[in-house]
Amino acid sequence: MDVVCVGGGPAGLYFAALLKQSHPETRVRVYERNRADDTFGFGVVFSDRTMDNLREADEPSQQAITQSFAHWDDIDIHYRGEVITSVGHGFAGMSRQRLLTILQERARELGVELHFEHDIGDVSQFQDADLVVAADGINSQIRSALAADFAPDIDDRPNRFVWLGTTFPFGAFTFYFKQNQHGLFRVHAYRYAEDSSTFIVECTDAASKAAGFDDYNEEQTIAYMEQLFAEELKGHRLVGNKSVWRHFATVKNGKWWTRLQQAGKPGAHVVLLGDALHTAHFSIGSGTKLALEDAIDLHREVVSCCFADEENRAENLSKALSAFEANRKPGVSSIQRAAQVSLEWFENTERYMGLEPLQFAFSLLTRSLRVNHANLQLRDPELTARVDRWVARGASLAAGVAASEDLPPMFTPLKLRELVLPNRIGVSPMCQYSAEDGLIGDWHLVHLGSRAIGGAGLLMCEMTAISREARISQGCAGLYTEEHTAAWKRVVDFARANSSAKLGIQLGHAGPKGATDLPWLGEAPLKSGAWPLLAASAVPYSPASQTPRAMTREDMDRTRDDYVAAAKRALEADFDLLEIHLAHGYLLASFVSPLLNRREDDYGGSVAGRMRYPLEVIDAVRDLWPKGRPLSVRISACDWHEGGISPDDVVAMGKLLKDHGVDIVDVSTGQTVAAQRPEYGRLYQTPFSELVRLTSGLPTMTVGNISSFSDANSIIAGGRADVCLLARGHLFDPYWTQHAAQAQGVELPWPSQYLAVQRFRPRSD
Repeated sequence: MDVVCVGGGPAGLYFAALLKQSHPETRVRVYERNRADDTFGFGVVFSDRTMDNLREADEPSQQAITQSFAHWDDIDIHYRGEVITSVGHGFAGMSRQRLLTILQERARELGVELHFEHDIGDVSQFQDADLVVAADGINSQIRSALAADFAPDIDDRPNRFVWLGTTFPFGAFTFYFKQNQHGLFRVHAYRYAEDSSTFIVECTDAASKAAGFDDYNEEQTIAYMEQLFAEELKGHRLVGNKSVWRHFATVKNGKWWTRLQQAGKPGAHVVLLGDALHTAHFSIGSGTKLALEDAIDLHREVVSCCFADEENRAENLSKALSAFEANRKPGVSSIQRAAQVSLEWFENTERYMGLEPLQFAFSLLTRSLRVNHANLQLRDPELTARVDRWVARGASLAAGVAASEDLPPMFTPLKLRELVLPNRIGVSPMCQYSAEDGLIGDWHLVHLGSRAIGGAGLLMCEMTAISREARISQGCAGLYTEEHTAAWKRVVDFARANSSAKLGIQLGHAGPKGATDLPWLGEAPLKSGAWPLLAASAVPYSPASQTPRAMTREDMDRTRDDYVAAAKRALEADFDLLEIHLAHGYLLASFVSPLLNRREDDYGGSVAGRMRYPLEVIDAVRDLWPKGRPLSVRISACDWHEGGISPDDVVAMGKLLKDHGVDIVDVSTGQTVAAQRPEYGRLYQTPFSELVRLTSGLPTMTVGNISSFSDANSIIAGGRADVCLLARGHLFDPYWTQHAAQAQGVELPWPSQYLAVQRFRPRSD
């Protein structure tokens, strides 16, 4: 086999060494455009898990790397004149140049052909090779030349950063946050050798422009930063290494490998590796880690498929590269999702500067959502306990109730107007599609009653139609007759008599998403019995959907009055909290989203215009709803489609809702258009809740892939939301909150009939 690695960074060198070690008969060449001792940056970071992978792949190189390590366990966060230290993180750093030297020596020792100062301008010269590994970095020439095959997606982020070094020997991974007349500067610093540390400075593009960094050379940048951080550096100097201000680029590729074609005949396979394939922001660790693990996985697949059957090498190499992409891609995507959330935290650090020091530190430590409350509790139980006590004290004072300081964050109280929620867990509104002409029955009593006694502090009843024409389907619940009021009161009375849960109801109008079949029958538009639909504009939800009629002023008045009438019935049913549904492409959401609102009157255009009619409804409902009872609004904070709601829109919406008497915002995303492309992942909607909470000052409820009580504790302690709403978790386990309490040593009240289980501990086997 003939293998060519283009790029002499960690990815190319390590793959070359691994392949030559396992199959010495293979010809392996590495071509690098720079000199052997050229490098960018200063230090690289490894975790303990990475080192385990390296030991298994090639112990000699792993041992050489380990001997060059500088270890640290602590993270120091310098904020508002305080230093908050978190222990137990177990990382190691080393010189990037030393790493390259180790890998070069190992590759050379194994017989890899190394060629430096050799720029590969045209990959087709390797047409006759079996495999070309394109490990030529973030600005990969091979990826650019074969862009039609790889379909690269390169996202240049708005912040600016510069990579510097210093002789200051940091004893911990250190974060500084320092403000001057130009803006806020964030520093990521760590030691990678006895007398050398990495010192990365990051700021917003606005701060960079204010300081004039576009015109700075390396010496001017160093002088500026030495003056700004003179107190922190304690006389030590900063040094540069091609240290220019740049934007971080997140690199993704639609396809990871291809084949060269010449005269219509297939030739060498080409696969991307390392930064040419993907990048992850430096705030969650080293891209070198990803590169080395790429090399390990690619080597495993190539060896598994390609050496037992020499006659079908090309076919088997295609299988190997397909397996590499299929098996590696989910893990890389997960890391990139975490990196995206982390880099956005640093892009928006100004937003967090109002947090108290403990909460700021917790927010930073858990920013990527990969480290949560439970992880941090294992690493640093003392700091986690301090955070928990701080949250519990603040919640108790704000709610005006006595509560233990030992409570986990999710079990602290929350006061909204005169309503006090006993804890921060809620049952999310979940449509059951089991009503008859809007009338709920025994199914709803059992469904909601069982979840009320399950321990959640807030039980949100499903989206309930304000009129017969407001229903999504013929099975939707309603609140447009007195009979409906009585049926809902039956549920409220049962829950209040048998639990401490507070009851909320969500009022909505399906708008362009109405008149469809039941979900388990396909949700297609009704073929018979359909009713005409209304929306902000005559824009159907999907090509198959009925086209709604654009609302007239008369329609608006009638619909507003229907909301008020339904709210009055909700009050008669004695709900504690009322929520207006302003999300998911339903009627009011069709005004809010620019994807659905094409109006040219006062109810379209800017976010203020698009919010005008929904705010009329909110004002009318707020006027009726008692001053002591909170009003909630659910919003879609992202449409997951180009041209949809923007972050600036969301910030403006939050401030408008606060000005109009809304007490808490239920922050969801998507479901606005059928062609949406959500970026799913753990807690994927929580950052939107945090955005609304920190910019509007309103409490928020968050939803979406909250699967553990540790997630809930992380969200509350980090100030990302005030209530965690779970849907599927409570469908699967009506007593989810009770079980979470039991696991954390917290006692919640049970109904008298269930007292026998209060001390019950099921066997694990």
